[in-house]
Amino acid sequence: MRNAFACSTLALALALAACSPQPADTTAATGTTQQAESESARLNAWFEAQYEDLLQFSPMRLTFLGRKELYDQLDDVSEDAARKQLAWLEASVQEMESGFDYDRLDDDAKLSWDLWKHQYERARDGMPFLANGYAFDQMNGMNSFLPTFVVNFHKVENEQDYLAYIARLQALPTLFDQLLERGRASAAQGIRPPKFALEGVVDQSRKVVAGAPFDDGGQDSALWADLQAKADVLTESGEVTAERADALKQQARTVLVEQVQPAYGRVIAWSEEELPNALENPAGVGTTHPNGADYYAYQLRENTTTDMSADEIHQLGLDEVARIRGEMEALKERVGFDGDLQAFFEFIHTDPRFKFPNTDEGRQAYIDQATAAIDNIKQYLPEYFGLLPKAELVVKRVEPFREQDGAAQHYFPGTPDGARPGIYYAHLSDMNAMPKPELEVIAYHEGLPGHHMQISIAQELEGVPTFRTQYSSTAYAEGWGLYSEWLATEIPGTYEDPYSEYGRLTSEMWRAIRLVVDTGMHAKGWTEQQAVDYFSQNSSIPAAAVRSEVQRYLIMPGQATAYKVGMIKIQELRRKAEGELGDGFDIRGFHDAVLGGGAMPLDLLERRVDQWIAQKKAG
Repeated sequence: MRNAFACSTLALALALAACSPQPADTTAATGTTQQAESESARLNAWFEAQYEDLLQFSPMRLTFLGRKELYDQLDDVSEDAARKQLAWLEASVQEMESGFDYDRLDDDAKLSWDLWKHQYERARDGMPFLANGYAFDQMNGMNSFLPTFVVNFHKVENEQDYLAYIARLQALPTLFDQLLERGRASAAQGIRPPKFALEGVVDQSRKVVAGAPFDDGGQDSALWADLQAKADVLTESGEVTAERADALKQQARTVLVEQVQPAYGRVIAWSEEELPNALENPAGVGTTHPNGADYYAYQLRENTTTDMSADEIHQLGLDEVARIRGEMEALKERVGFDGDLQAFFEFIHTDPRFKFPNTDEGRQAYIDQATAAIDNIKQYLPEYFGLLPKAELVVKRVEPFREQDGAAQHYFPGTPDGARPGIYYAHLSDMNAMPKPELEVIAYHEGLPGHHMQISIAQELEGVPTFRTQYSSTAYAEGWGLYSEWLATEIPGTYEDPYSEYGRLTSEMWRAIRLVVDTGMHAKGWTEQQAVDYFSQNSSIPAAAVRSEVQRYLIMPGQATAYKVGMIKIQELRRKAEGELGDGFDIRGFHDAVLGGGAMPLDLLERRVDQWIAQKKAG
């Protein structure tokens, strides 16, 4: 892809030169442009080398990128490692500021500079709160993530890859022990996960080490089944003999029993030891962590990339809940429901027509219908986007060892080269928590034109430093996901059933409620039950999903506020572009401006869109 902003800078410089009556001005403008191109190219080359050095801190990130360097290692997750990485980032930014001239860069290189520095500032500002993050919890714990990682992302194509898999399992106890050390350090400061989070860790961990070869009962464990299957593939492809495959399996089995199982035992034991001290029906971090108010303020800045206060976000949520309730009332009238909104919620929640059977057939039907909704969107994408993802997308059920009733669906990116597809994961253990009206909107959010579209385009960008293709910003990414739900209303073949439109409103209400309950719990002292009650009063989301959501917010303070804040900003930028460009507004160009630079904080996104508007005005 050609760099749009670099091209626009050049075009603008040439246009100004052409209008000038002085030949000297033309020479000066051309020289300035050449200087910007030269300095920008030099900086971009520097970014490539720096990013390669940065990647060496995370063998697991390299694997996610489809690369096999450090393939036999796991990340160092100790506090000391976090401080070493921060020191490296600080030195890198100092080198950038001393070695390059910001004022001589083109617009896109300036954006790269700002993002690289912002990355360091995020890490720096988070250091005082290292103890506030939970070492293990029911959502993000390494106890469930590591099996997911090796099963789905550690590709085995030869014997060396298989040995690297075994080496990673051998490294698992060290990683767990580093996290346990951090968990104990946090507990010493009075910082503990809520009781439900620890119970989730115990349950998930026991599932990982259930079955062969960990015990004599039942089926093979997920890890053992995967290790056997990958060894068998090596035999079938002729990479190893059957005898060598058996030897590799035995080596893996020994590591599972002698190293992996005891490590999980230590995580289970620590979690159970902490249970008596953990809070039941907890409030948020503002009242349960000793430095909780400052920590939450940091998390709001980190997740929204704005300076909005908790009170401002809370009020925005209340306003949005009231607006969406009005739209729900109107839809209730349209379908002819006789009763108030709360009765309508109960109708949606309990009527069998809105449920899939809680059977394997019902689960497959969900996957099939979600895939069909995504396929419909896919055919219309060229009408709304110039940039299109190359990577494929698949819909899959979450693995049994980490599946939770009512937990939120999520997306795992494919590789930048498209060799591994993106995966939209659905929790299907309880189909009563997966109502039909919400199927479409979730597919659009997680798949197309949502996360798969945005992340794949970012990873596939050309002409920008590689680090920008992997940059992460919650407000940008989740704001785009929620914007995509709304954008789908403009695409043919979507939300044709009024109850699917209700599902879209439910999803938007869900995100508006998040603004209220996240700030309510973490800044205003609401308890988990108070948040559940507010949620239930304003939506028809199943009880299991409501509870799961609120518990998610409790262990990820501030993250839930990013969705609505990001969506509103993208909608605001679109209205601004439509207003300033009038008939010259191009929806494909606008979306390419939003997606074509990769993820970024919202203030930098606004700057990028403003530059696109200026470019369009200049012709």
